[in-house]
Amino acid sequence: MRPTLALRGVQVFQGLLDRGSQNAILGEIRNIVVKAPLFSPKTPSGKPMSVQMTSAGNFGWVSDKSGYRYAPNHPNGTVWPEIPSSVHQIWDKVSGSGRRLECCLVNLYRDGAKMGMHQDRNEAEFGEPVVSVSLGDDALFRIGNLTRGGPTESIWLKSGDVVVMGGDARLVYHGVDKTRAGSSTLLNGGGRINLTLRVVT
Repeated sequence: MRPTLALRGVQVFQGLLDRGSQNAILGEIRNIVVKAPLFSPKTPSGKPMSVQMTSAGNFGWVSDKSGYRYAPNHPNGTVWPEIPSSVHQIWDKVSGSGRRLECCLVNLYRDGAKMGMHQDRNEAEFGEPVVSVSLGDDALFRIGNLTRGGPTESIWLKSGDVVVMGGDARLVYHGVDKTRAGSSTLLNGGGRINLTLRVVT
């Protein structure tokens, strides 16, 4: 399958998920949140992150004074729920990977939440891509370089868009500067959910 846009090697599949598919996945994400409630992580320095998050799969991503890492359990001690089959299907469709998806990180953006420029470096295998799924309000996604700093480019991601960071773009710095409140009616109460799909081991 070919992306509709490529920006600094990052592939963007615009409108890959129609509204019916988005609603179906959202229902499955709600089931994940019932089993593994959203929590507000802190950076290792103790600063609270503006997003809320949870995970599904063999591993979940967590952050606290012990650092950024993958963990087999939710901070409350429960095992992460299984990744929905619909999310596995997205991974199989766009990732180009022969590996089984191991982690689905769920980030909820509300009330001005954003994500600073960062690399995804906690995985053991950088040869596997990172796939990002947008649901809800538009998000201004910024793409940088393989080292911090320098010129960047940005694109508004809409609900149903899917991004793949792989190959030479696997370790580019990236982030979300802001969301456009009210641009989607998908989520009750507004906001944006981002699913980040990864192979961890």
